[in-house]
Amino acid sequence: MQPVCLITGASAGIGAELARVFASHGHALVLTARRVAKLDALAAEIAAAGHARPKVIAADLGLRDAPAQLAKELAAAGLEPAIVVNNAGFGLLGAAADLPHDQELAMVDLNVRALTDLSLRWLDSITRHRGGILNVASVAAFMPGPGMAVYHATKAYVLSLTEALHEELKESGVRVCALCPGPVETEFFDRAGMPPGYFPKFIARTAERVAREGYTGFMSGHRVVVPGTVNRITTLLPRLLPRAVTLAMIQWRWNRSKNLG
Repeated sequence: MQPVCLITGASAGIGAELARVFASHGHALVLTARRVAKLDALAAEIAAAGHARPKVIAADLGLRDAPAQLAKELAAAGLEPAIVVNNAGFGLLGAAADLPHDQELAMVDLNVRALTDLSLRWLDSITRHRGGILNVASVAAFMPGPGMAVYHATKAYVLSLTEALHEELKESGVRVCALCPGPVETEFFDRAGMPPGYFPKFIARTAERVAREGYTGFMSGHRVVVPGTVNRITTLLPRLLPRAVTLAMIQWRWNRSKNLG
């Protein structure tokens, strides 16, 4: 079986940039997402740059049987993951009571259930190849989030799981890292329903920069990577401020967003 790096949510944004970075460092890739045309275009771009053309597998990981089907397709192609990059996920802006209930549960299915499945499914091959797991979480993982309550909760789960796996697997030579970006202007903002100006521009990072820092931190064996000085400081605030103050600050930002055009 050929070892590969599997990247989910690779059709755009941080996922696409992670694919470019991993390919530039010589990793054989498998790219998966729902939009096969975008994956094919990215695979062609990577091949045109002189790297091995990634294998493309279309999958909607929000579906309960999707990880198992993905595993079957990989095995049929003679491939096994040495590295798993869990980037697929989405968020929604709004009061938890007002958002579509099915969409909130779909968020949990993708951000939590599918990520957990894919983090654990290939541990044998990941350990054998001394590879690793890179889970894309968020600065949101460090604090509760009025206005994005379920999203923050899912990312808190991702951070907790990743840190625990890092500790459990480090003696076997397996890297496990949580990449926790702050605001990145990608399609995520549109799907989440975030208005322009929801976050100050000075704390934003490009998807390319986030991917580069994530790759470097992951390969260096870091447990958590938070790109950007301001974002790193932000992750410390919940430890330094009373919980009520942190909640009030995030609630204020959400209230302010309602008046943004």
